[in-house]
Amino acid sequence: MIICGVDVSSEHLDARIGPNGAVTRVTNTAAGISELAAFCRQHRVDLVAMEATGGYERQPFALLWAAGLPCAIVNPRSVRRFAEAVGRLEKTDPIDAAMIAWYAEVKRITPREPDSPAQLKLRALVARLRQLTTAKVAQTNQRRLVEEPEVLAMIDELVGVIRRQIRSLETQIAALIDADPLWRALDAEFRATDGVADRTVARLMADFDEIGTISNKAAAKLAGLAPIAKDSGKRAGKRSVRGGRQSIRDILFVVADIVRRYDPDFADFHRRLTDAGKPKKVIRIALARKLLVRLNAKARDVRKQLALAA
Repeated sequence: MIICGVDVSSEHLDARIGPNGAVTRVTNTAAGISELAAFCRQHRVDLVAMEATGGYERQPFALLWAAGLPCAIVNPRSVRRFAEAVGRLEKTDPIDAAMIAWYAEVKRITPREPDSPAQLKLRALVARLRQLTTAKVAQTNQRRLVEEPEVLAMIDELVGVIRRQIRSLETQIAALIDADPLWRALDAEFRATDGVADRTVARLMADFDEIGTISNKAAAKLAGLAPIAKDSGKRAGKRSVRGGRQSIRDILFVVADIVRRYDPDFADFHRRLTDAGKPKKVIRIALARKLLVRLNAKARDVRKQLALAA
């Protein structure tokens, strides 16, 4: 497989064919990306790999796919550690592009198609809803410490605006979910679990669209709820969770604690862990993972049913 590694910045795209092949630099604009597409076709590239770079990778990723070039986005921290492991401590844009290509080859990275317009819109709306919810809580907490009437009036006015925007976002999100057959079916199935509300469903669909398509183990790792082994020789190290998608992990922590109040299975699981003397943090992680496994199984069943009906 011929892989083109691309180092992305706000202004430029540095590309290299494999770890030692041809190089080029283009601007991170539509015209520059068109040049990059021609460069890749010239070298018969099978995959274009680029790092996630704070959003600067979105345009080249989308336009290269539109030009018929399969693309994948890789974790920059993983690429950096890979470069250090193979002894490439130098860091320049061409070297970074080479390391991305080499990393993608060794890890056998596969392309992932860009999100649909509906998925992108849902993700943007959910992200904004989360920001406004945080802002409302902050303003409400600040209000408790204020006595000056003029300042109170300003805070109340701002909170009112935030609440109106939150209601608008919730309406738009509900309409998006209802318009998509898969999302609509997942929404109904997820909310059949007492304690899982519409915001939870929206967050999962926005930030965890792989749900139901991967194994429970992979889902737990993707959400940062899989204990990572740390053993060496006779030493069995403490296994902790790390990495993963924080937005998904955070919502699962909150919702799992609510679900256990209504679901006897979760309540019994929580009680057994508590009686066994497990730390609260361990119990919290275990409950969140149990909820994720259940939702992943539900999503898998929904996808199968829709596939059979198609």
